Amino acid sequence: MTEAIRSPIVITVGHVDHGKTTLLDSIRGTCVTKLEPGELTQHVGASFIPTRVIQNLCRDFLEKMKIKIEIPGLLFIDTPGHAAFISMREKGSSIADLAVLVVDVNEGFQEQTHESLKILREYKVPFVVAATKIDKVAGWRAQKTTSFLESIKHQDEKMVRELDLKIYKIVSTLSEYGFDSDRFDRIEDFTKKIAIVPVSSITKEGLAELISILSGLAQKFLRKRLKLTESAKGIILEVKEVEGLGTTLDVILYDGKISKNDIIVIGGKEPIVGRIRALLVPRPLQEMRVEKKFESINEVYAACGVKIVVPNVENVIAGMPIRVVKNEKELEKVIMDVKMEKYVEFDKDPNGVIVKADTIGSLEAMIKLLKDEGIGVRKADIGKITREDLIEGELIQDKYRKVILAFNVKVSEEDIKEAKNFGLRLIHSNVIYRIIEEYKKWVEEEKKKDVEEKLKTLPRPVVLKVIPNAIFRQSKPAIFGVDVIAGVLKPNILLKKKDGKIVGRVKEIQSEGRRIDQARKGERVAISIEEAVIGKNVFENDILESHLSDQEIEELWKIIDYLSDDEKELMKKSNNLKNL
Repeated sequence: MTEAIRSPIVITVGHVDHGKTTLLDSIRGTCVTKLEPGELTQHVGASFIPTRVIQNLCRDFLEKMKIKIEIPGLLFIDTPGHAAFISMREKGSSIADLAVLVVDVNEGFQEQTHESLKILREYKVPFVVAATKIDKVAGWRAQKTTSFLESIKHQDEKMVRELDLKIYKIVSTLSEYGFDSDRFDRIEDFTKKIAIVPVSSITKEGLAELISILSGLAQKFLRKRLKLTESAKGIILEVKEVEGLGTTLDVILYDGKISKNDIIVIGGKEPIVGRIRALLVPRPLQEMRVEKKFESINEVYAACGVKIVVPNVENVIAGMPIRVVKNEKELEKVIMDVKMEKYVEFDKDPNGVIVKADTIGSLEAMIKLLKDEGIGVRKADIGKITREDLIEGELIQDKYRKVILAFNVKVSEEDIKEAKNFGLRLIHSNVIYRIIEEYKKWVEEEKKKDVEEKLKTLPRPVVLKVIPNAIFRQSKPAIFGVDVIAGVLKPNILLKKKDGKIVGRVKEIQSEGRRIDQARKGERVAISIEEAVIGKNVFENDILESHLSDQEIEELWKIIDYLSDDEKELMKKSNNLKNL
């Protein structure tokens, strides 16, 4: 190589069970997936795929495409389902160099696929689509090869057409986001189109092309970005207690070199300065989260995952930046560079929710996804739920926002009880999308309860027809039969004729001799009206309709989504609506 370049940092993102970790397991030959809560990846991990593995895996395809591997390898970051790592950034740019958007070719885009794509687009991260689970396509015959192009030669035409249909559904969805895409072997210019690589993590078909394309894209288009500098920079992934070592930091080093005994500066509200006691790295192809045997080394170059032993880091939080100082004269400047006045930046909404998370990356991901849902945030912080959070939540005026959303933080029964005492709902999980789904479901249930209560007191729009030969009493009160043509009939509703003249207020509704609370479209009932006089202001076959005040119309309009279709139509036709 003519210049020193680092390994590209590749992030895998996508729907919760479309096979992100299984894809990496297939490359690594490990089984990280089985060790995760609910078999979901819930913490950022790192795996280094050395050049030799890339060459062994992709040899035939690399030779065919005349690609020479120049990068030291690929560093894969395996994230939670909502791309927390993408939001870890340096001066507005994502630390991830490339991304693999994992899409189950049989299921297509799901909720978290859309969310991941939105985040990729926002942070302008170049990506490749891995269309996984091709072995599940009906009629697929697995071949003993890691090459998709070699395997597809042995499939029948019907299966090939079926796969193409599934791939073009992905193409169609990507086009809705403004991305041109196609199957990788049909692309001439990779700067203009997103490559879709069909792959199976089970049979390993397609892995050769996926790894080759990632390597080729990095070498051809990201060389300037991958150029190593003298300044060592990294991001803390996790803070762990290790027996015999004390508190250690799992770090992704994305630029420069770190050596044992270097001075390290850890960013935060109050930066921490210390001297590195030890550098530990996992063995090649192993995953930092599950690796037990680490090798002690004297220095390490970007990009890599490294465990750092440094004193007094008990209060350090995942997501904080690190810098290495080679010259003590630069220490003050570096401290100022990494000082973080805020964990994350967001527009504070006084009536927003309270958000808690375990790491800065998770917190940023939560805020981003809540923003996409139109949900404001009043306070966002890291760590366990505190009394200050409860007091802050008590001040929220919007009853549907009086909530604490907690991702991957310890929540006790006492916390839930205390939150309830402060009038707060506490929703927690170690899967981000479940928190948001549960919150939205809770809001919908609460709104439905409130609407049901409101509808008990509000009159409803209704149209009635007086039934011929069904006059039971002429007056004081007049009692007669009606058909409910549209809407909902309730006692105490004021009725008028089509010319606008008021008939009177419904006193009682009866069906088959018993009193009822309401009658709906299609029902035939008897009603009593004290003010009505049959033959004077009410006649057989008359059409009667509800007379609603402007205020009642306004209140009904606020909850129109909860009304029946025929009620909505009556609302739209109401003359009163024109005055709103």
